[in-house]
Amino acid sequence: MSEAGEFMDHTLQMESTWEKAAEASERLGGALKVYGASVGAVRGTVRDTLKRYKNLDHDDVTALSSELYAEPVFERRLAAVVLLQTKVGILVNTDLTRIEGFIRQAGTRELVDPLAKDVVRPLMARLEGQAKERAERVLERWAADPDPELRHAAALAAGTATP
Repeated sequence: MSEAGEFMDHTLQMESTWEKAAEASERLGGALKVYGASVGAVRGTVRDTLKRYKNLDHDDVTALSSELYAEPVFERRLAAVVLLQTKVGILVNTDLTRIEGFIRQAGTRELVDPLAKDVVRPLMARLEGQAKERAERVLERWAADPDPELRHAAALAAGTATP
């Protein structure tokens, strides 16, 4: 694991409480392991990581998000989503492949929804030309995919989903 990934994982575990872990585990239905860190703690951990590791470029950010997402732990995956939300301005259309994998593995709409609304939608909004055309084809494929979470994400990203 990278130094930044170790820092984030350790911090998330230190921010956890058994009460929050029990509540989150019940809410998520056992789909993912949980540490028990609050959403605020996750956001703070991402903020602190970006301050500590100031020179993270596109490849570093996407690699770190994959590293965090690799373990089926809700707070790690949420931290990956928050990292992508925070750095959405450096993402490119080819990052949709990675995001698709995250959506397929999410295990909860608590991860799918922010990926679609707060990462994919703003990414799509700023793409132009051939990159936008390619990204639109990806979303069209998602919309027709047998995976209901991917179809849901496509609708959210396009702004056509109902709550």
